[in-house]
Amino acid sequence: MRETESVQEARRAMDICNACRYCEGFCAVFPAMELRREFAAADLSYLANLCHNCRGCYYACQYAPPHEFGINLPATFARVRAETYEEYAWPKPLAGLFRRNGTIVSLAAALGMALALILTAAIQDPAVLYSPQHGPGAFYRIIPWWLMVTLAGGSFLFAVLALAMGFRNFWRDTGGRPDELTRGRPLALALHDILTLRNLGGGGGGCNDTGEHFSTLRRRFHHAMFYGFLLCFAATVTATFYDHFLGRVAPYPFLSLPVLLGTVGGIGMVAGCGGLIWLKVVQDQAPVARRLLGADYALLVLLLLTAATGLLLLALRGTGAMGVLLALHLGIVLSLFLVVPYSKMVHGVYRSAALLRHALERNPKPADHPTDRSAGSTA
Repeated sequence: MRETESVQEARRAMDICNACRYCEGFCAVFPAMELRREFAAADLSYLANLCHNCRGCYYACQYAPPHEFGINLPATFARVRAETYEEYAWPKPLAGLFRRNGTIVSLAAALGMALALILTAAIQDPAVLYSPQHGPGAFYRIIPWWLMVTLAGGSFLFAVLALAMGFRNFWRDTGGRPDELTRGRPLALALHDILTLRNLGGGGGGCNDTGEHFSTLRRRFHHAMFYGFLLCFAATVTATFYDHFLGRVAPYPFLSLPVLLGTVGGIGMVAGCGGLIWLKVVQDQAPVARRLLGADYALLVLLLLTAATGLLLLALRGTGAMGVLLALHLGIVLSLFLVVPYSKMVHGVYRSAALLRHALERNPKPADHPTDRSAGSTA
């Protein structure tokens, strides 16, 4: 991780916090901080991604603005996180996409929808495109199976590769070793923290979502979006199994497993994304890195459109609107997969890596003291 103004400000804040330690029970960041006496840039990258932005420390801090120290960890760590996304992005020439991320995500979504509509109109007879299609293979009469697989499958595999490379870059830079990725107990602890979003509970009473009072709304909306996304992915995997192994061609009846999973997942994503957008509108702006809000809104809207067009396609798949909706949905999905490695969605990868490292520090091998493993001491 390179030295930047944000990294230097984070180091200044950590030095003050490490002397004060009033917030040590608030979240995972402060126990991890206390294992260090000095903070290399890679240490600060780790701590910033370990932060879940619950904002409890901001409202509890006696040195927060208007104090002359001006400690604002949520905003400072948000800026450092944004820089880590660019630092660890793969391939490197595309890292600059993070700098104007809100614009990039919006343009990608618009171009993806436009491209899918244009291609569909170009290869399909209007009499088929705008007429109702029923029975097995109805979707493929609009957009050929090979084209769907090439566009959606290719972009998905690229996204997975780019995210995996980003994880590797983060892990190496912050002092992680390959053998640590398979240690049983730390891995189980990290997975528990990831799947339960434990650190979005703040110090136990919830996060400061909109101001000084505590709330669990952001945790609930995150859960709805996260598990909704996983259910939609499970629906896709199940539909692939139905098609290739059971010989049952889409579309499937409403009470089939792929449709039920996709419906529940889509509703969860719509509720979660809509709720998170609302929280960003009504939140206290003081602990917010405002220049990053555009990227946050753009990604949430893209996820919301992905789920909403999928639900709309399900509801109207027996009508003449199915062709256009299918093209729109495919274009949005294509855009989502392509921009995921260069959007705020990568925070899930780096935060998961940070939680695993935190679990390893809490459960070191007998011959391995946590402070010996810090990036600051190995840099």
